[in-house]
Amino acid sequence: MVLFMRLPQSIRLHLAAVFLLFFSLVAALGMFSLWRLSNFNLLSGDVAQIWLPTTRAIGDLNNYTSDFRAIEGSNLLSSTPSQATATEREMAELDRSIADSEREFEAIAHDTAVASLYRKFVERWTAYRTIVNQMLELSRSGQKPAALAIYNGASRVAYNAASDTLGLLTDRAVADAKMASDRLGVAYRQAVWLIALVMVMAGVMVVAALIHIRRSISAPLLVLADRMRRLAANETAIDVPEIERRDEIGEMAKATVVFRNNAIELVHSQKVLARQAAILEEQLAQEQRLALLQRNFVSMASHEFRTPLTIIDGHARRLDKLKNSVRAAEIGERAGKIRSAVLRMTHLIDNLLNSSRLIDGGVELYFHPVEIDLAALLEEVCQLHREMVPGVQIAEHFAAAPIPMVGDAKLLFQVFSNLLANAIKYSPGGGAIEVDARVCGDEIVVAVADHGIGIPAADFDRLFERYHRGSNVSGIVGTGVGLHLVKMVIDLHGGHVAVDSREGEGARFTITLPIKGALSPKLDAPAGLEAATASLGPILASDSPNGSDKIAASEQGSPRQPMS
Repeated sequence: MVLFMRLPQSIRLHLAAVFLLFFSLVAALGMFSLWRLSNFNLLSGDVAQIWLPTTRAIGDLNNYTSDFRAIEGSNLLSSTPSQATATEREMAELDRSIADSEREFEAIAHDTAVASLYRKFVERWTAYRTIVNQMLELSRSGQKPAALAIYNGASRVAYNAASDTLGLLTDRAVADAKMASDRLGVAYRQAVWLIALVMVMAGVMVVAALIHIRRSISAPLLVLADRMRRLAANETAIDVPEIERRDEIGEMAKATVVFRNNAIELVHSQKVLARQAAILEEQLAQEQRLALLQRNFVSMASHEFRTPLTIIDGHARRLDKLKNSVRAAEIGERAGKIRSAVLRMTHLIDNLLNSSRLIDGGVELYFHPVEIDLAALLEEVCQLHREMVPGVQIAEHFAAAPIPMVGDAKLLFQVFSNLLANAIKYSPGGGAIEVDARVCGDEIVVAVADHGIGIPAADFDRLFERYHRGSNVSGIVGTGVGLHLVKMVIDLHGGHVAVDSREGEGARFTITLPIKGALSPKLDAPAGLEAATASLGPILASDSPNGSDKIAASEQGSPRQPMS
């Protein structure tokens, strides 16, 4: 009741009004039908209670009067008293029947014209019966000729007058009965048309009521249902109509607006959570990468540092045991091997520090191009790796003549050292490693090729990504930053890197560098060339067996030292 008072335009009122309209239509249609049926029943009653009995009574009178006239003639023709008596009894019976028909007719209400004709018929039939009684008296007394004369004269005239009056009464009754029947037919047709019209009007009102229900109730409900489905599908940029209504649909629309606002807040919260999750995922990935780098570094350090330390320790122990009897040449040889191991460790440490600075600090900060001799730089890189990895086969295919170009000696030394170190590391079965260098027009093409495990085709798209390692290098230590650094430095010099490899058949890295480039403004060409030549002096160029020259060369400033 409270809800009904609070919602004066409640849907219940709409539906109640519609149902009340339907009930009113049914009641009105029923009452109208009853009224038309009562009128039709009244006319039918007139036909059944007046004209059918009237027609039957008049018909009986016609039959009985005709029979009476015939029996009258039979009485005159009777030859014996018994025949005459029989005809008189028949005439008396007909008199009673005629009297019954007259009483039946008189019991029916008629209009003035019919009643007047009936009275004339009764008067004339009474006059006829008086004459017939006179004729019967003469016939009983044996005066047949006189009786026959009355039969053919006065009796016939009186009968014809009564018969004619009865005929007029019959015609009038038939005409009135036909009129009543016609009125009944007209009333029936009018009732049919009126009832049909009322039914059509009722149908129109029902259709109008259904349209009203559809527009005011059904359609808004369907619209709200569609909005709810779209909100369920996270489509929040929608409008909600019907919120101004003061019925249940208006309340549903307001609730839908609240639901939409909550959905918008939920979507916003989901986006915020998604961003936070992405940040956390990125941080987690970064932590995982750092943890992986840490594990790789520990693994690599334990592997790479253990070998030279073992060499150092072995030679130191040998010298300690033979300190009183060892020869000077043997001391020099073992000291050279110890220094080579130290050099290997120093190079490894420098390589790690330089790679970290270049990648994390920005390679552009350390890019200082000058005129350098690329042939001397490549020779120094090859010699360094021969000393670090005894027994490795490195074949140099380039002329002894200088190959001048403009570039950063330290960065390029790092590039080719990484490529040569990868070639050695990923050739566990040995095999020659080839280093080619040639001048092609305005460019220098350097290639480093090995016959190791090669690179799977699936890894080519991510070969130069940071921290990415090939799918076939499990068990081989590495950080996954060497080739990334190579690509950065070569791009900085305006060159490009190409790779040709098949898994299990080795790899060939081809570096293309422009000969000419921008010189550093701090150095002119001669000074820069002299500095580069000095810095790229043969650290391990000496072939002396005691290795003293190698040690001396390594103490000079070279591209392998950490960058400040």
